Amino acid sequence: MQSLSRQPVEPVAVRQYAHSRARTIFATSAGNALEMFDFTVFSYFATIIAKNFFPVDSAAGPMLLALATFGVGFVMRPLGGILIGSYADRRGRKAALTLTIVLMMAGTALIGLTPTYAQIGLAAPVVVIAGRLLQGLSAGGEVGTATTFLMESGPLSRRGFMVSFQMLSQGVAALLGAASAAVLSAVLPPTSLESWGWRLPFLFGLLLGPVGFYIRRHLDETHRSAEKQEGAVRELLTHFKSRLLVGVLTIVGPTSMLYIMVFYMPGYAVRTWHLPVVSSFLAGCASGLTMIVVALVAGLWIIDRLQHRKPIVFATSLLSLLCVYPLFRALTTAPSTGTLIAIVTIVMGLATLGTSSFFLLITEAFPQRVRATALAAIYSFGVTIFGGFAQFNVTWLQQHTGDPMTPAWYLLVTGAVSLLALARFPEQRAD
Repeated sequence: MQSLSRQPVEPVAVRQYAHSRARTIFATSAGNALEMFDFTVFSYFATIIAKNFFPVDSAAGPMLLALATFGVGFVMRPLGGILIGSYADRRGRKAALTLTIVLMMAGTALIGLTPTYAQIGLAAPVVVIAGRLLQGLSAGGEVGTATTFLMESGPLSRRGFMVSFQMLSQGVAALLGAASAAVLSAVLPPTSLESWGWRLPFLFGLLLGPVGFYIRRHLDETHRSAEKQEGAVRELLTHFKSRLLVGVLTIVGPTSMLYIMVFYMPGYAVRTWHLPVVSSFLAGCASGLTMIVVALVAGLWIIDRLQHRKPIVFATSLLSLLCVYPLFRALTTAPSTGTLIAIVTIVMGLATLGTSSFFLLITEAFPQRVRATALAAIYSFGVTIFGGFAQFNVTWLQQHTGDPMTPAWYLLVTGAVSLLALARFPEQRAD
C-alpha cells in the first residue's frame, strides 16, 4: 500500500555537493583573505615598521624604504606565479594551494617575530625583506591557482558566483586589516603600539594559517595533469605569447586602482591633507566593506546572467577611470573624512563590480591544462610592474613634483593602458 502523503527527501548527493562547494569556497577564500590580510597590515603599519627596521637619517627615507620593502615582495610574484602555477597545472590545484599557505605562514612568521634594528642590527631589515620575498612568492601563485580552483569547482552557469569570492576575500582582508589597525591604535599607547602592538595582527594571521592548511589538504581536486612541469610554460610561450602580453597590460589598471585606493590613499590623505588618523582607518574599512558587498551582489545576481564578460569589464573600468580626476580634485579642494570615504567607496565599488568578470575573462581564455599558469603569470607580472610598487612610485613622484594630484595622474595613465589592452583581449568560454 502506498502512503497517502510523502515528505520530499533531499538527495544525499545534493547535500554532499552543497557541502563540498561551501567547503571549497571557505577554504579558498579564507586562505586568500589570510594572505591579503598580511599585505594589508604591513601597509597600515608601514610607518612603525620603518622606524623599527629602517633607521635612516632623513624625513622621507624610512617611509620610502618601508614602502620599497612592501613592494619588494612583488618582485617574487612572477617567479611564484610561474613555478606554483605550473605546479598547479601538473600536480593539481589542491597541492598548489597547500604549498602557498605554507610559504605565506613562513613569511608572516619572519615579519612578525623578527627583533628590531636596535636589537640585532642589520640582520633585522634583511630578515624582514626575506619574509616579504616569501610572501610574494606565495601570493604569486595564490591568486591564479585559487581563482582557477573556484572557477573549476562550480558549474558553467555559476562560475561568476564562485569567482566572486576571490574579490570578496580581498575585501574581507582590507576590512579586517583596517579594523585591527584602528583597534590597536585606539587601545594601545603609542609606545606600546610601536614596540610590540603592531606585531599582533601578524601573529593572529600566523595562528590561523594551520586551520587553512588543514582545510585545503582535504579539498576535492579539480584537475591534475601528467605533463611535465615545464610543459605549461612552454605551451604558453609557444601558442599564447601575445595573449599573455595583452593580459598583463589589461591588469595594470585594476591592480593600480586596488593598491592606490585601498592601501595607499588612507595614509596619503592623512600625510598630505592632515586629516585625522581615524580617517585612514575609516577609509580602509569603507573600501573593504564596499568590495565585500559589491562582489557578493555581482556574484549572486549579475555576472552569471550576462552573455559576455568583456562589456561589463570595459564599462566599469571606464566609469571608475572617469571618476578619478573629479573625485581627487574634490578632495584636493576641500579635504575631509567624508570626501575621502566617498572617493574610495565610489571608485572601489565600480572597480569591484567588474573584477570578477575580469578574472573569468582571463581564465576562460586559456585551456584547462595551462589555465593556472596563465592566470598566475598574467596577474603576478601585472601586479609587480604597477601594483606592488604603486605606493613607492606615487610617493616618489609626489615628492619630486609637489603635486597632490599625483595619485590621480598615476591611475589615469595605468587605467588608459588597460582599457586599450582590454579592447584587444579575446573573449571565449573555455571548458
